Amino acid sequence: MSELYDLHSHSTASDGALSPTELVLRAKQHGVTALALTDHDTTAGLQEAAEAAAQAGIRLIPGIELSASFESHCLHIVGLNIDPQHPGLLEGIAKQQFIRDQRAQKIAEKLAKKGIADAYPTLRQIAGNGEITRLHFADFLVNQGIVETQQDAFDRYLSKGKSAYVPTVWAGLADCVGWIRAAGGVAVLAHPLRYKLSTKWINKALSAFKAVGGEGIEVVTGRASIDDIRLSYLHASKHQLHASMGSDFHAPGNQWLELGRLAALPDGATPIWQLF
Repeated sequence: MSELYDLHSHSTASDGALSPTELVLRAKQHGVTALALTDHDTTAGLQEAAEAAAQAGIRLIPGIELSASFESHCLHIVGLNIDPQHPGLLEGIAKQQFIRDQRAQKIAEKLAKKGIADAYPTLRQIAGNGEITRLHFADFLVNQGIVETQQDAFDRYLSKGKSAYVPTVWAGLADCVGWIRAAGGVAVLAHPLRYKLSTKWINKALSAFKAVGGEGIEVVTGRASIDDIRLSYLHASKHQLHASMGSDFHAPGNQWLELGRLAALPDGATPIWQLF
């Protein structure tokens, strides 16, 4: 039986709907044989996920997703096959978590000015020690009856240019990739087409990413069309990057973002898992 890799997923340790155990079991149900848990700026769910994967008989690849600032853009860098206990990585995570919490408080302050109160304490209680992301705010706005869907929340409040958007300066590309590599992992640029960068800018970003030690790019993602996959593969080939694949699963209910629901890598692509 061939392996089915899904190298980008989220649990309740960040902004996913399922616990690490539930995520692993769902991956198993959908035929995934190698799963990476890549929560935003945290490795808190990895121990539970590893234990569940051992019980379920699938391979758990420890991972993380870091937000990185590159000039005026925010890029998401997935780290795969990391040592979750590496001191350098943990120090970097602490810095990212501080930035993320500051952003959450500022978003809540902006919402309060719009008459939407108590967002931060409500979400801090829900998240516990976990990370508060913009998706949490989207769910809060839905639950308050202010918007109908998560997308409405982003369109009306949370996206760039909207009333509750907070521009954020994350750690730099070199720092994020450096933390991943120090922890024995490989760095992958997540969902490269989602940033809506021009060809000039994506090439500039990928050149910088490669220069600081980046080794992969997500060629197949949960939402990718055939044309998207072809274009991402061209970027991988041009910059001599390994090809990764991941659903970016957050919650059940979206058939286009389901664990393991992924096209095959294009012929000729060099899989990222050859590096671990």
